[in-house]
Parts: sequence; structure tokens; C-alpha cells
Amino acid sequence: MNETYRQYLIDGERAGARYALASPRNVPFGAPGNQMGKRPGSSLEFIDHREYQPGDDLRRLDWGGFARSDKLTVKLYRDEVSPHLDVVIDGSSSMSLENSPKTQATLGLAAVFATAASNVGFSHAAWMAGDGFRQVENGTSRASIWEGIEFDYRGDLLASFTRLPPTWRPYGLRVVLSDLLFLGDPLATMSRFAERATAVVVVQVLAEADVNPMERGNVRLVDSETDETQEIFVDAGAESRYRAALAQHQENWHRAAKQAGAVMTTVVAEHILDDWRLEALVLDEVLKII
Repeated sequence: MNETYRQYLIDGERAGARYALASPRNVPFGAPGNQMGKRPGSSLEFIDHREYQPGDDLRRLDWGGFARSDKLTVKLYRDEVSPHLDVVIDGSSSMSLENSPKTQATLGLAAVFATAASNVGFSHAAWMAGDGFRQVENGTSRASIWEGIEFDYRGDLLASFTRLPPTWRPYGLRVVLSDLLFLGDPLATMSRFAERATAVVVVQVLAEADVNPMERGNVRLVDSETDETQEIFVDAGAESRYRAALAQHQENWHRAAKQAGAVMTTVVAEHILDDWRLEALVLDEVLKII
């Protein structure tokens, strides 16, 4: 792993000490504001089944399911699911462009979320989305000792699900960190992230250069994922079209997030790194100041 990345994780871990993970306002399952319990309980909110294990309360056996499948399963209720965060880092090469602060902000935010989760007793796991999903080495420990983080994937998040689906803990909170600057169906991607999740938070991390187009004149563009080059002339009209296209792209993602029951917010990397005041995430009730 690029050792420069470790400093970004250390910076985020330090900033995360000021925050606690909170329940976002848009929760796809259960009532807003509910937090999953830490120990087995008797909540009346049924959420899933699992295979019977010796010692399970026989009163929880699903006899109807046994009659249909000849398999013993027990019913799970919300209080029986430990609070857990899966934080997903988009490993696409567009996240680590030369002279762009997106890598620094993305890794820092991942560390913030992991630390904020620990501050309220949540377990956590860090994941890289690349040529499939893989858990970051040491990703269940503090962020400053994570290993194996790379940004070299030349595909999109939906393709990652196809190549190697993740094994996230059911009914946990999921946070996705990505610039979202790829083509494809946002709803198809969002739906995969929302499967069996208590809540999903999507943080779009953009650089100032993504938000405000390059200076005008002749410009050579190189696609970070295909290496294709294109010569363009940037004038007022091209700048206007770019801004409109970005706004429409973001609107498509916001609509997909809403349909999937997720919370989505956009942050600018330079603004995050300036003072680590994460007002947008606090306003969305994803983080709270402690």
C-alpha cells in the first residue's frame, strides 16, 4: 500500500475522534431513529431467519418453515443484530488522479466513519470496491493500521458486484465513498447496496476541479480508466454544458438514492481537508459532534 495513504487514514482517525455515528433520517427498514441493540432481545420487529443452532430458544423455531423445507430455522428480531458499519471505498482509478485531493479526503472520511462507529460501540469493517469486493486487511481495526488499499480499478461499482459480491453483515449500516463519476444505472447500483441493510449512506467525494470546469482554451483529456485521449476546446458554451451534465448526473443519483431508501450527500475534497468540519454529514444526521 502507498504509505502516503496511511497518513490520510491517520488524519481521518484523528478527526473522527470528534464525531459519533448517528442514525440517518432516511432509514429503509424500521422506524427512523431506531438503533439496533447490542445483545439478544425480544423485540417484536421480525427481520430475518437463520439456521437453527443447538442452544437456541425453541420458542423461536419457525415450524411453518420446517413444514415447507424440512429445515430448522429460528426467527431473528431487530434486537438480536449487533450494531455494525460496513464502509465501502470506491477503488476506481478516478479516485486518485494526479494532483487531486480526492484520495486524501476519501481515505480520511473512511477513517472518520470507522472511528465514529467505534465511539458509539459499533463494530466496523472496511471494504474496497474494485475487481470485486474485498475486505481491507486489518479493516476491522482502527483505520491507521489498514493495509492493502489501492485505487487501480477500471470499472464501475455495479460491475464490482458482478465480479465478486461482498459478504456484508445483514442489517448493518453501510457507507459508500465514491465520486460516482461513471456511466450506468444508478438505481441498479443503489439497490445492490441497500439489500438487507438497515441504512445506506452515499457520500459523493468530488474535487474542486470536478465541480468547477477547467480553464478555457484547448485541453487534452485523458480518461483515467480507459486511457483514451480527446482534444477539446473549452469555451463558455462547453463550460455551461458540463455544469448542466454534472447537475443532471447528480440528480439521477439523488433520485436513485431516495428510491432505495438511502441518504446521499456531496462533499468537496478541498473543503473537507481544510478543517474537517463535516457539516453536511451532521445535518443529514449521519454523524453527530461529541
